[in-house]
Amino acid sequence: MKILRFAAVGAVAALALTACSNGDDAADTPTGDGTPEAATITLWLNGTDTPDALREYLTTTFESENPGSKLVIEEQDWNGLVPRLQTALGSAEQTPDVVEIGNTQSPTFTYAGAFADITDMYEELGGDDLLPGFVDAGSADGAFYAAPYYSGARAVFYNKDAFAAAGVEVPTTLAEFTEVAKKLQSETQSGFWFPGQDWYNGAAWIYTNGGELAVADGDAWKGGLSTPESIEGLQQVQDLFQNATNAPADSDSNEPWVPFNAGQTAMFSAPTWARWSIDLPQCNKAVDPDDESEEAKALRGEQQACNEEHTGVFPLPGLEEGSYAQGFAGGSNIAVAAKSQHPELAKSLLRIMFTEEFQNMLGENGLIPGNTQYSASMGDDVYAQAAVAAALNAKLTPAAENWATVEGDRILEDFFQQLATGADVQEAAASADKLIEDALN
Repeated sequence: MKILRFAAVGAVAALALTACSNGDDAADTPTGDGTPEAATITLWLNGTDTPDALREYLTTTFESENPGSKLVIEEQDWNGLVPRLQTALGSAEQTPDVVEIGNTQSPTFTYAGAFADITDMYEELGGDDLLPGFVDAGSADGAFYAAPYYSGARAVFYNKDAFAAAGVEVPTTLAEFTEVAKKLQSETQSGFWFPGQDWYNGAAWIYTNGGELAVADGDAWKGGLSTPESIEGLQQVQDLFQNATNAPADSDSNEPWVPFNAGQTAMFSAPTWARWSIDLPQCNKAVDPDDESEEAKALRGEQQACNEEHTGVFPLPGLEEGSYAQGFAGGSNIAVAAKSQHPELAKSLLRIMFTEEFQNMLGENGLIPGNTQYSASMGDDVYAQAAVAAALNAKLTPAAENWATVEGDRILEDFFQQLATGADVQEAAASADKLIEDALN
């Protein structure tokens, strides 16, 4: 673990030196009329959260507004993203021009000088309507570097038929949630799909009980997992691990709808855009995904309606009835790479991403837009209501300069896996706090 941690710190330090020393050298060559010379720029998008229709819109709009220029979108896997970014952003030859970065990773790369200063674009991109926590994650020393792209508040999806069979109702408190999950648990069905490394969902129990992952202590950082408030939440997490899930202890939160679709769990927690990944066997119409005929579209509509008839969704409840848990706010920032050779074209793409049309497209696809002015585009169905309710009380990870090192070292994944395999909560938390402090300081 020490070797990995120091390697991560060294890579970010090297990135800081190269990015800060060379970031101002990049510039588009202007044409006779002062516009940037035509070129090909690259956008890195992570995972499949940005739908194909939005990618196509960005490509066609950018190329229409910048005649002769091309936009290439490259999809990156979230797993292993930090070391790939460390390598690419530190090299003018390898860097993408515009890059999506997880909000938890943004502070590290922002402080390292990996992104171009876009303070002069703050008002143009949305100003004070931008998601505030994400703005903080993308700012350093009074300057703005990485804009909020989208947020994805987590909600709990549940199988209505499984609830009916077990005779349980939607829980109204966090304690009731555990009780319901235990009643739904069997040898073949998890009450709640909760993989051992899933700290993204587990953080909700820490935050809701008043705990923290880490807190600022003067100019340093102190681990927050071993405080009484965090321990209270972590003991509840371990109870779920031991009595309400069959999910593997050595796996993460990736694609929890897969076991749900297979009937292996009655509940799972994910950003609300997961609704489009639910595919229950009794609803599947076996439509060829490449078939764009009217008949195929109609069948897909019937399939989705059936899935939603058998699936419910609710925000994770809080400690008291009528309150909501304080969950982790997933999502991304978007930035222009400091080493981009075409920064003006990159900024042109950024402007397109913050137009009313594109921001509304994000909302229509279940993503909370970076500009909150357009959040109504999410609609008012149960999924939108659950997302908004969860988002209003959501919380980001600490805006620590070296937080990406904590993630790169997988400290929290290892810690939660220890809880899932029966480790003493207090001892494991104290050990994890020490690792977090070493990484952050």
